[in-house]
Amino acid sequence: MTQLERLRYLVRGLAREQGIAEIPDDPAHLRALLRALMNVRRPAPIDGQWLAVQDEFLRLETVERGVVDGEALPAVPSDRRLVLWRGDITRLRVDAIVNAANSALLGCFHPNHGCIDNAIHSAAGLELREACRRLMDELGRPEPVGQAKVTPGFNLPARHVIHTVGPVVSGELTARHCEALARCYRACLAAAQKSGCRSIAFCCISTGEFHFPGESAARIAVETVRRELSKKPTVKRVIFNVFRPDDERFYRELLG
Repeated sequence: MTQLERLRYLVRGLAREQGIAEIPDDPAHLRALLRALMNVRRPAPIDGQWLAVQDEFLRLETVERGVVDGEALPAVPSDRRLVLWRGDITRLRVDAIVNAANSALLGCFHPNHGCIDNAIHSAAGLELREACRRLMDELGRPEPVGQAKVTPGFNLPARHVIHTVGPVVSGELTARHCEALARCYRACLAAAQKSGCRSIAFCCISTGEFHFPGESAARIAVETVRRELSKKPTVKRVIFNVFRPDDERFYRELLG
């Protein structure tokens, strides 16, 4: 199969589940539809052949977008353990990337939404949602704020995804919000060490849909990670992954 043939096959399979008969011809529209259909699909068994085609499609798509080796990124001058990198976290080859999840821990069900939860699940494939479902079935309740759960990365370059639920800020930022965010970073680093990860890439937890002020979030992230790394000797490299120019500026000022 070519990539276009794989794309059509994948869209047809999910469209049948949703009762959608009309499939667009344009490749860009087809790709957007595939992501949307993956986003809205509830956790459920899926045909093994479909998954095999999905895995090959996503693997080749990742290669086309370009994999970024986290070990090759330059450290900041002030600390050889820390890296600041602006880009798409789903391109990073590291031991673990951090996903800013919601309390359901199943990913974002809004079609083609711009949140990092949606981006990570879309790039990893449907296996990630199923793995999260199994975790949530074992937990038996919504995931609390400030903890961390680990899954495989599936079709991501990263070996693992560490899922954490950050605090939601509505109104004034409080000390409770700040401590909850610090707990997220501590929990993720503890999960990374327990999973044998030498490298981990943090997104800007809670600063998007959860409205944590970016400058305060960056300060908490840097201070917490620096403090915790002395207790986590097996974690050798932490990448602060940013996407927006303002976040890059905040981290640049903090890291030197």
